[in-house]
Formats: sequence, structure tokens, C-alpha cells
Amino acid sequence: MKDLTHGSIASHILSMAPPIVVGMITIMICQLVDLYFVSGLGEAAIAGVAAAGNAGFLVNALMQVLGVGTVALMSHAVGRKDRSDANLVFNQSVVLSVLFGLLTLAGGLALSRPYMRAIAADQATIEAGTTYLLWFMPALALQFATQVMASALRATGIVRPSMLVQALAVAINIALAPVLITGWGTGHALGVAGAGLASSIAVGIGVLMLLLYFHRLERYVAFHPAQWRPQLRQWKRILSVGLPAGGEFVMVFIVMAVGYYVLSVFGAAAQAGFGIGTRLLGLIQMPALAIALAAGPIAGQNFGAGNGARVRETFVKASLMATAVMTAFLVVAQLAPGLLLAGFSSDRETMAVASLFLRIVSFNMVSQGLIFVCSSMFQGLGNTKPVLWTSAMRVLTYSLPSIWLSTWPGFRMEHVWYLSIATNTLQGGLSVSLLLREFRKRLALPARQRATPPTDPEPVASPLREPA
Repeated sequence: MKDLTHGSIASHILSMAPPIVVGMITIMICQLVDLYFVSGLGEAAIAGVAAAGNAGFLVNALMQVLGVGTVALMSHAVGRKDRSDANLVFNQSVVLSVLFGLLTLAGGLALSRPYMRAIAADQATIEAGTTYLLWFMPALALQFATQVMASALRATGIVRPSMLVQALAVAINIALAPVLITGWGTGHALGVAGAGLASSIAVGIGVLMLLLYFHRLERYVAFHPAQWRPQLRQWKRILSVGLPAGGEFVMVFIVMAVGYYVLSVFGAAAQAGFGIGTRLLGLIQMPALAIALAAGPIAGQNFGAGNGARVRETFVKASLMATAVMTAFLVVAQLAPGLLLAGFSSDRETMAVASLFLRIVSFNMVSQGLIFVCSSMFQGLGNTKPVLWTSAMRVLTYSLPSIWLSTWPGFRMEHVWYLSIATNTLQGGLSVSLLLREFRKRLALPARQRATPPTDPEPVASPLREPA
């Protein structure tokens, strides 16, 4: 366990953020590996695997529920030096991860084919996507356990072990994919089934590695079978914090889906350019997101310890770092977008759309960095509802006007991207405003009590006291 209630906050962020970035990049690589090796199997296989991947996106929303709830409650307990509560939250999260994993398996078996029938264009794509999903479902189910264990470590200030495990799992996936998909070295090609199986084996080995780490090396939290009996009160604590964060993930999915929908009138090149641009933005925003994710447990531990001043300082330091990183990428995106887009596609029309998208939407990056930090700070404070409110506000102010704009006779794709800048800036400003209000409510004493002499026996309304 790493005590984040003392020492330099900037140093804590800078030590935690790089492993988080590496972990996120390895996850992104893992998502691309199957698609890369499947590309040699034909268009139906590519379309099926890509469409099936969207189902994984929704499962990730459930993973966010467990991950955010675990980090918030455990970091509070660590800050209070309440090891027993940290262990209870961890073990109850483990139980929930098993439950969610079983539900995912059952849902996958029952709904894979109906899902593919609803979105696929032909029977070959339906078969490819269904086959991939059935073999990929164990990976999705096992990732709930991975998420809980990694979140528990992050809540205690430890991020390197989960990053190393993720990197090793990706390496295993990369090694297995060509063997199982195309039959390299074995002569037994499994096709799209091999792609799903490679991911499931890799994630399974990753879970075993994390279990081994907890058994042999982790000392602050541990598996206690006596605490595995379902406790509905603890489940409510975890889910009340995590559910709004999962909802935020769904809101992002809706915004992306609307973007693809309104650009459909411009053809495949426009959608492809939009897809490339959004993926690139997601990649270059990772350092700022990692800074925000590092700030969450720091804020959580200090909130649990009753140190409001360090919570505020965490927000300021993380915001400055995220803004600096995003500003640097903004400059590059404006001056040399081709440098960032190099190698993504050889189609000139697609790359022209991607370049235009990047030049315009990159103006979102500073406000997006603040949104990341505010979201993580709300998680650290244990109140994620404002994050869901601001995300829902963006869905309403972006999605409905975008669809309306697409009906105009002179509609151009830039109209939607300028709207994105406006709504993203609005969300950023609202997020900061709500966070500052949360600080005033939960980190500072009322003025009347600040004026009261120290001997006054009147109870303090807030659990956190600012230093005099």
C-alpha cells in the first residue's frame, strides 16, 4: 500500500500516470490485434468481428461500475486507515465481479446471434460475428475480475503490477492470434473462433497472474472467503458510486453513434475519416486521462483522511498537468495534423476528412482534459452523479441538434464538429462548476462554524476540516 496522504502530490501523479498510460495502450492494442489477423479472412469476418466488438464496449460500461465503485470506497478506507473496511469492499467487489461475469456469459450465449442478426448486413457476417462473440465471451467475463483487482491496487496507490500483467496478456494474445486464427505452425486454422479464443486465453492467464500477485505479494488487501457472503448493504455502496460512471460510458457511446449516423449522408469515406480521427484523439488524450486517473485515488485517500486542502491541491495540480499535455497536442494537431495521421489510411478522401476533423475537434482537448480530471475527482469524493448529469447534458445538447442539422439542405460535416466544440466546452465549464460546489459542500466548514471559537461544542457538519 502506498500512502498518498503525504508527500508531493505532483510526484504521486507523475509516478502513477506512466504505468496507467502503458496499461491503456496495451488494452487498445489488444482490441486491434484480433481485427488485424482476421483481416485476411475476408470482408464478412472483418465486419463480424468489428460489429461484435461494439458489444464489448457496452460490457466495458459494467466494468466501469465495479472499477469506479471499488477505487472510490477503498481509497476512502485507506485514507481513514480503515484496513478492515478496505478489505470488505474489495471482497464484496470480487463477489460482484463473479456475478457480473456469469451474467455476461449467460447473456452472450443467449443474445449473440440475435444481436448479430439485428446489426449485420448478410448471413456470412452474422455467422462470423456470432462465432467470434461466443469464443470471446469468456474474455469479457474474466475481465470483471481483472478490473476489480486492478482497481483495488490503484486505490492503494499501486499501479505497476496491473500494468505489467496487461502488457504480458497482450503479448500472449499477439502470439496466439496467428497460431489459432490462421494455423501458423499447427496447420489447424480456427478462423474467427481462434481470434476469440486467443483473447480468452490471454485474459485468463492475466487473471491467474493477478491472483498469484495477491496471494504472494499483496499485503494490504487480500482474499477472505469469510467475506464472500453477499452483503447487500456493501453492494449498494459500491453500485451507488459506480453506476453513474457506467452511465457516463454509455453516454459516450451514444455521442459516438450519433456522429456516425449524421455523417452517413457523406458516404463511407466521411465515416472512415471520422473513425480514424476519433481513434487518434482517443490515443493522444491518454496521457491526460492517465493524469486524471492517478488523481482519483489521491483525492480519495485524502478525502478519507479528512484533508480537504490536499484534495483541492490534487485538483489544481492534475488540472494544470492535463491542460499542459492537451495544449501541447493541440498545437501539434493544428500545425502538423498529417504527422499524427501518418499511416492510418492511403485513401486521400478519407485522410482529408480525418485531417479536417482533427484540426477542428482538437480545440476540444483542453476542455476534455478538465472533464477527465473533474470526473476522476468526483470518483475520489465518492459522488459520481454530477458526472452522469454533465454527460447527459452533452448528449442532449449535441445529439439532438446534430440530427436536426443533418436535415438542413446546406448541411456540412463541419457543422457537427463545431457543435461538438461548443457542447464539450459547456460540459467542461459545468463540470468544474459542479466540482467547486462539491468542494464547498464537503471540504469546507460553514462560515458560522469557522467563526466559532475552538471550545464551542457544536458538532462539525463536514467530515473534512481545512487547516487553519
